[in-house]
Amino acid sequence: MGTQGYTKKRPCSICRRWFTPHPRLKDRQKTCGDSACKKEWHRRKCAEWNQANSDYFKANYLQKKLDAQPATTPVKSRLKTGLPLNRVQEVIGIQHLIIIEYLAQLLVQRFQDVIWRQVTVNTEQVGRLPREVFSRCDRQ
Repeated sequence: MGTQGYTKKRPCSICRRWFTPHPRLKDRQKTCGDSACKKEWHRRKCAEWNQANSDYFKANYLQKKLDAQPATTPVKSRLKTGLPLNRVQEVIGIQHLIIIEYLAQLLVQRFQDVIWRQVTVNTEQVGRLPREVFSRCDRQ
C-alpha cells in the first residue's frame, strides 16, 4: 500500500533541481513546481509545436484574409511595391490580388533568409583580410 504512491525523485527539465513529482502525475511531470520553470517549459513546447506546424498559421492567415475582404474595399498591402493596388484590384480581382501578395511575401522572406545565411557564411570564411588588399597607395 505504501509503495503505490511512491515516485522517484528526478531533475527538473529546466533548472535541473531535484524534485519529487506529484503522485498522480508520475512520469508526465517534467518540471518542479516553480512557476518560472513551468513558463519556460510551456514556452519551449509552444515553440517546438510552432516550428513543426509552421504551415498551420499561414493557411489560416490566408483564408481569413480572403474571407474578410468584401469586394468593394481596397486592399491594404504589407509590401511596399509602389503598384497602384486599386487598379490591379479592378483588373484581376481582390482574391487573386491577396493570393499574389501572399506568395510575394513568402518569396521575400525566403530570399531574406538565404541572403542572411550567405552573409553569415561569408563572414565566417573571410575572417580578416590581409593588409595588402586595402593599401592606401601612398606606401611603397
